[in-house]
Amino acid sequence: MSFTSQLNGTFPSSDDWSGYLVQAQTAIQEHSRLITILLINAPIIVIILNVVRQLVIPRRATDPPTIFHWLPFIGSAISYGNDPLNFFFECQKKYGDVFTFILLGRRVTVALGPKGNNFVLGGKSTVFNAEDAYTHLTTPVFGKEVVYDVPNEVFMEQKKFVKVGLSTDNLRAYVGMIEDEIDEFLCHDPNFRTFQQNDINEWGSFDVVKVMQEITILTASRTLQGKEVREGLNKNFADLYNDLDGGFTPINFMFPNLPLPSYRRRDIAHKKVSEFYVNIIQQRRNGKTTDHEHDMIAALMQQKYRNGRYLNDREIAHMMIALLMAGQHTSSASGSWALLHIAANPDIAEALYEEQVKNFSTPDGKLRSPTYEELRDLPLLDSVIRETLRVHPPIHSIMRYVRDDVPVPATLSAPSKDGIYIVPKGNYVLASPAISQADPAVWKNADKWQPYRWNDSEGVAAQAFKMYVDESGEKIDYGFGAVSKGTESPYQPFGAGKHRCIGEQFAYLQLGTLIVTMIRNMQLKIDKVPEQNYHTMITMPKTPRNISYRRRKFD
Repeated sequence: MSFTSQLNGTFPSSDDWSGYLVQAQTAIQEHSRLITILLINAPIIVIILNVVRQLVIPRRATDPPTIFHWLPFIGSAISYGNDPLNFFFECQKKYGDVFTFILLGRRVTVALGPKGNNFVLGGKSTVFNAEDAYTHLTTPVFGKEVVYDVPNEVFMEQKKFVKVGLSTDNLRAYVGMIEDEIDEFLCHDPNFRTFQQNDINEWGSFDVVKVMQEITILTASRTLQGKEVREGLNKNFADLYNDLDGGFTPINFMFPNLPLPSYRRRDIAHKKVSEFYVNIIQQRRNGKTTDHEHDMIAALMQQKYRNGRYLNDREIAHMMIALLMAGQHTSSASGSWALLHIAANPDIAEALYEEQVKNFSTPDGKLRSPTYEELRDLPLLDSVIRETLRVHPPIHSIMRYVRDDVPVPATLSAPSKDGIYIVPKGNYVLASPAISQADPAVWKNADKWQPYRWNDSEGVAAQAFKMYVDESGEKIDYGFGAVSKGTESPYQPFGAGKHRCIGEQFAYLQLGTLIVTMIRNMQLKIDKVPEQNYHTMITMPKTPRNISYRRRKFD
């Protein structure tokens, strides 16, 4: 607008408007160019500021060293996610056993080695809290009112209830059930057509992970889950299970509530599977079904909390979902790794077979079924299972949320100049038993699968196992029965402390029966054991992972 127009208080002329529009258009173009330049260079600017912040701003003397990272928020997520063990070992060389790294906006303080495991897993749950760390992952899948959706003392009571269902009498009954399921699978599943042809000369092959996933869910449903669950395993249930399983991935751990189709399918599947279990429970309460004395549902229906309240139907249903989901992943992974290593070591495979011939041969030249006690008394089988769990623990990282500032013991890390490190409230802490189980300073040929290392009663492996079970040592009752802490052992295949897996006896039984049944029926071979895939919640073998097999004997 011209000075004359402003002075006279009149409307601007057309020339005035034209000049104004030209100026405005020029300003907008200049601002647009500036905004475009900023948008293009914003990631570089953010990265530079992040680097400068790490290099210029001194860390507090009490803070554990933080791993340098280029990308803000993302931090070390890529290096950690691709190969966590290598990431930890490399950081350990530079910073020692205690350090912090950024994982998608979270500050995670890592404590490595047996002392680190003891620090994290042996810590008080009121300070190092598992519920705060995992509930956003487990609750949408397992359901409300169980596991990490309840206070720790309630969860400990629920673990005790499950432990009742894992009685020795039940475990004895499960051996034959598991063996029958595997035999039935070999005789009817399309993966074993060559076996079904009753020809000892032809070789077939199967994807070990896919087969182990199916066998694991079949055997678990036949034993722990109950007759009705086993009979309900049809395609519809399999689809629901897959949708529910889709919510049990690393992305769900970091981002539990994204508006994605997989999340919606997870939630729908949980509701339907929960109703499936509730219906079974209600039919039992009404006396419509019988013959289920050895399964977990029967055990849980009899349990009540300290306050006298019995478990309600929904709690039982959600605990059964938790058993189904958590156990299926870990057991199928362990079974896959065991068969892969056996197939890659034909001398071990034949020694396992001869161990059965020695112990279970019958006068007609066949092999009888082992008992629960006999499975535990097969030295080579025991060594194969322990070594598989050492080299391939299902879970490589165990996290806790830090509720209060916690000092790091000087015996665990090199102290700061002020004498001690402090893990701040709001951080996460992480223990990795997988690191201590692969530590070359502890284990000879640590990266090699060598079952015979467990045969030396005075060797490192045997001593680590004794420390883990600590049969003659002090026991602690966290609320689910007296157990050994085991938190200072370099061997912790089932975790340690109050969150130690109570299903280890069943897992051992399931894995042992699987190996025995497969080995007595087939010869296995594979050229090379595949690498580990760390992109899944439970560490699985990468593809290809096909095992070749051949029948041992004619029917």
